[in-house]
Amino acid sequence: MGCHCSKLTSCCFISEHNGPVHEANHAENEEKGEISDIPAFREFSIEQLRMATSGFAVENIVSEHGEKAPNVVYKGKLENQRRIAVKRFNRSAWPDPRQFMEEAKAVGQLRNCRLANLLGCCCEGDERLLVAEFMPNETLAKHLFHWETQPMKWAMRLRVALYLAQALEYCTSKGRALYHDLNAYRIVFDDEGNPRLSCFGLMKNSRDGKSYSTNLAFTPPEYLRTGRVTPESVIYSFGTLLLDLLSGKHIPPSHALDLIKDRNLQMLTDSCLEGQFSNDDGTELVRLASRCLQYEPRERPNPKSLVAALIPLQKETEVPSHELMGIPHSGEAPSLSALGEACLRMDLTAMHEILEKLGYKDDEGAATELSFQMWTNQMQDTLTSKKKGDAAFRHKDFKVAIECYTQFVDVGTMVSPTLFARRSLSYLMNDMPQEALDDAVQAQVISPVWHIASYLQAAALFALGRENEAQIALKEGSILEEKKNATS
Repeated sequence: MGCHCSKLTSCCFISEHNGPVHEANHAENEEKGEISDIPAFREFSIEQLRMATSGFAVENIVSEHGEKAPNVVYKGKLENQRRIAVKRFNRSAWPDPRQFMEEAKAVGQLRNCRLANLLGCCCEGDERLLVAEFMPNETLAKHLFHWETQPMKWAMRLRVALYLAQALEYCTSKGRALYHDLNAYRIVFDDEGNPRLSCFGLMKNSRDGKSYSTNLAFTPPEYLRTGRVTPESVIYSFGTLLLDLLSGKHIPPSHALDLIKDRNLQMLTDSCLEGQFSNDDGTELVRLASRCLQYEPRERPNPKSLVAALIPLQKETEVPSHELMGIPHSGEAPSLSALGEACLRMDLTAMHEILEKLGYKDDEGAATELSFQMWTNQMQDTLTSKKKGDAAFRHKDFKVAIECYTQFVDVGTMVSPTLFARRSLSYLMNDMPQEALDDAVQAQVISPVWHIASYLQAAALFALGRENEAQIALKEGSILEEKKNATS
């Protein structure tokens, strides 16, 4: 994630090479803002994605309508700590596996810093899933329509429009001019606060016959007539997004055009933007939106001309997006709690004291209940092994703790994230970092938003010498802990 692009130039595609890349080519790619740090498209197994999303946990759903959506998007994390977004289609969406794979591979060749790029897919049995870069800073709809701390600034709204136009220009240049249901939920913000276009809209469900899930008042007129999406239809949708950016509301194009015709621009402009732009700039954006919303498709501009029109309008181009958005910068060191600091220092003694003091408080709602059938001698033996493990953990006899906790886990009658966390630390105490990492991951599978699981993953990754991945896990733990403290 974190590619670096020039402020106002388009980002270009860079192919992956097996051999060394000539230094001159590398310098040229840097100048163009091309991406070279995104892995090549690959196929994932359903088990890999199940593990990455903690079993497709409800807590990891990030799509607009939650689990009620026909196709659900989850956030997840791969073994190498790369964060991903996983779109799981309903079973009838892609009946032809070959068609799904062909479409996914084609979109997966695109690599651009204006896109949330497609990293891979899964096609096993009836399962159809897409895997993309995860963008952690919400959608345009959230920042524009449902903001909490500050409304989006004019300079940032203009930047969104330009970056989106650049994304469409890039896709068009690569033969992918069609984008299905372009709206404010399709624009997501990366670690740096830069807007990106979701790659998911570049693939349409083969069977549902819908390219627009939004209200018919916002669909291109030719789509209502023919049911087909054309490159010009995408430009129409871009025009509706310009209206969103200008007004801060989702105004039907017909109503907006009436306001424009009557020169009632004040009714069209977000009151939060008062004093942030000149009449000339506002008029120019309205004029551009009007061109995009022309009834006749051939009268609408193409992406290249959109980019050319938007570049001169840009403001505060030297101010980073995260500052304009008022969101934390990915480069800033996270504020760490005592446990986070202990993991960073690899202070295993301090980590032990904190986990021992915490006990099993965080298991509430996460650990599974014992079934009625387990009220037997076997259950008693199982609980005894757990108690012995806890006693050994308390007295720092970590080898015995591992043995007793393993007996408890192997019976499989009860699942406890805290127990896996304790065994993870016990493994670290015995210089077994890979086993420690496995247990920390398992704790997060059971409790997806538990910060301690992320912290322990960081400690294990530090012990394995995987510094970059450890820092990512540490930051993730800090974010989860901050969210937990904010709601408690």
